[in-house]
Amino acid sequence: MTLQRLLGIELPIIQAPMAGVQGNALTVAVSNAGGLGSLGCATLSLDAMRNELAAIQAQTSKSFNVNFFCHAPPTPSAAREAAWRATLAPYYKEYGIDVDTIPVGPGRAPFSSEAADVLNEFKPAVVSFHFGLPSAELLARVRAWGSKILSSATTVEEARWLEAHGVDAIIAQGLEAGGHRGIFLSDDLTSQVGTLALLPQIVRAVKLPVIAAGGIADTKGVAAAMALGAAGVQIGTAYMLCPEATTSAVHRAALKSVAARHTALTNLFTGRPARGIVNRMMKELGPISTAAPAFPLATAAIAPLRAKAESRGSGDFSPLWSGQNASGCKEIPAAELTRALAADS
Repeated sequence: MTLQRLLGIELPIIQAPMAGVQGNALTVAVSNAGGLGSLGCATLSLDAMRNELAAIQAQTSKSFNVNFFCHAPPTPSAAREAAWRATLAPYYKEYGIDVDTIPVGPGRAPFSSEAADVLNEFKPAVVSFHFGLPSAELLARVRAWGSKILSSATTVEEARWLEAHGVDAIIAQGLEAGGHRGIFLSDDLTSQVGTLALLPQIVRAVKLPVIAAGGIADTKGVAAAMALGAAGVQIGTAYMLCPEATTSAVHRAALKSVAARHTALTNLFTGRPARGIVNRMMKELGPISTAAPAFPLATAAIAPLRAKAESRGSGDFSPLWSGQNASGCKEIPAAELTRALAADS
């Protein structure tokens, strides 16, 4: 079965879910163009998710994808939080921020029974997960609606694990991909490889359709992935300059600058490795820090620094998520970009 038939789409193009830089407008534009529009729900409250899903269904009858994180929430550590804030203390002083006024927040929430209750009202055609899969009970609820299930694999071992646990297709997330790594069976970043190395290995290892992700930014990249056995591609960074994206002015400027050529994996902004454009904070603290609290607890202490800097037009403390290939970013409607990406597929 082709990916298009499996997911109910016309083009083998999936817009990567990008929590924080998109809402329903991007999802709808891509789905209406024949691809699979996606909505990242990791940072949405239950009410916000319900509102976004209602807006999507009001604007399209096509398939769309709803994405969730499914990490295990960590046990907060007062000592680690204090050490993290001490690391950031010089920046707080520079920006005149009183550390005692900064709340401790959970950041991103994993898929839950409450989220499933909301999702049950809409029964989307596709539900995807990052960091493995939720519990068997929650997965069974999603499957009972008839939704197809996708999840990301960053190694052959993860792909085999996902196949054994009942997904319908696997996203092979290469090292080039922007945003959070989907790594979930190990914390060893040396296990992470590029898309063109990972994709054919996963294609050989599983019987399911495999979707390529990471560094794919144009028609030739799509064709190359398909030539290596991909059933489709997932693309995120290239959509971030589209008018339908909610990418901030600071983030848009970074994507259009030469700075976008230099990205790195960093845990500074959330506590978990994610690829973004190298900025002041990453340079000065090093992109990976043992001081950062476990995902997603690192976020709260960064938030006031980010807000202060962005108010001055600076991305020094912002998670400027981007893949290694921002060359495909174009300030054109998402529908036009979707059709262009699929031109030779």
